[in-house]
Amino acid sequence: MTGVLSPAQVAHFEDEGYLCPVRAISADEAQLYRRRIEDFEQKTGEEVNKRLKIKAHLAFPWLVDLARHPRIVSAVQDIIGPDVLLFGCSAFAKNARDPRFVSWHQDSAYYGLDPHEEVTVWLALSRANALSGCMKVIPRSHRGPDLVHEETYDTHNLLARGQKVTVDESLAVEMPLEPGEFSMHHERTVHGSPANMSDDRRIGIAFFYMPAHARSTLGRRSALLVAGEDRHGHWDKDPEPKFDLDPDSLAFMESVWATYRDEATTRQSARIA
Repeated sequence: MTGVLSPAQVAHFEDEGYLCPVRAISADEAQLYRRRIEDFEQKTGEEVNKRLKIKAHLAFPWLVDLARHPRIVSAVQDIIGPDVLLFGCSAFAKNARDPRFVSWHQDSAYYGLDPHEEVTVWLALSRANALSGCMKVIPRSHRGPDLVHEETYDTHNLLARGQKVTVDESLAVEMPLEPGEFSMHHERTVHGSPANMSDDRRIGIAFFYMPAHARSTLGRRSALLVAGEDRHGHWDKDPEPKFDLDPDSLAFMESVWATYRDEATTRQSARIA
C-alpha cells in the first residue's frame, strides 16, 4: 500500500519539515490502544513515560503491529522510500493539569543517524490540541544545521536530559490531532509541546522511522524492519516480542534503556564538574 500521501502533502513535508494530520486508525481503535497502555500502567504501578521510553515496541506484539500499520508505514514510505526500519518507539503521556512539557529541540541532536532522513510519526490516542499541549513545530527549521542544545535536566521536562534550543516562538505552528490521527516531522525540525491544561490525559505513541541505508554514528545498534528489505546490514535486528511483556524482549529493551541512562548520567556529571 503506497500513495497514502498526496504529492502536495509530500511537497509540504519536504518544504516545511512537518505534516499534520493524517488518519491512521479510527477513534474507537485509538481508545482500545489507550486502554491497553493504561492497563499496563495499572498493573505495573508505573507511568508509561518511565518504562516505555526508548524501544516500547519490544513490550507488546500489538505495538509492533501498530508500528507496521499499512497507513502509517505507507505514509512514511512516501517520504523516505520503500525500505523502512524502526529504530525506536516511545509512549508519551501528560496527565490532566500536568505541568510537564517538552522543550524546543531537534531529534537529530541525539539520534546519531547519518544521513539525516529520519521521520517521526506521533500517533494520538487522545485529543491533542492547544489546551492539552499538542506538539508545535518551527517550519523549515529542518533546512538548517544541527543546533547547539543546552541540557537542563529540568524535572518538569519530559526529555531525559531536558535538552533545549532557543527559538523565535512567533514562528511556531501547532499540530492538533484527533484520536487515531498522526503527525509527521523531520528529525531536524525544531519541535516541542507545552503543559497539558485540559481535564484529560494527552497520550500518544511516537514511532521513529529511517531508511534502511541510514547508519548509526553511535556504534552498532538495533532496529526493526517494518517494510521493504534491508540490503545494507547497518543495524542488528530487534528481538520481536512473542507475547505481551515477553521477558526476552523486555530484557533487551531494558539493556538499551540502561545504556541510555548511563550515558545521560555521564553527561550530567561532566556538566556539573
